[in-house]
Amino acid sequence: MVFDQLKKINELRKLQDSFKKEKTIVERDGILVEMNGNFEVTGVKLNPTLDTEKQQKLLKECLNEAREIIQKQMAKTLMASGISF
Repeated sequence: MVFDQLKKINELRKLQDSFKKEKTIVERDGILVEMNGNFEVTGVKLNPTLDTEKQQKLLKECLNEAREIIQKQMAKTLMASGISF
C-alpha cells in the first residue's frame, strides 16, 4: 500500500514536470501573455498604441484566461492519467 502511494506521488511529480514545460499564449489587441504550466509568466508584450488603462484591462484579461486554460489542461490530463488517491 505504501509502495502504491509512493508510485502515485512519483507519477504526479512527472506530470508536474511536464506541465512546467507547457506554454500557453493569450493575445488580445496586441497585448500578449505567455505562461507555463506552473502559472509562471514567461513573457509579456504590451501594445504602446493603447492607453495605459486599456493595456491594464487587457493584460488582466489575458492573465486570467491563460490561468483558466492551464487549469483546464491540468484537470483533463490528471483525469486521463487515472491517478487517484
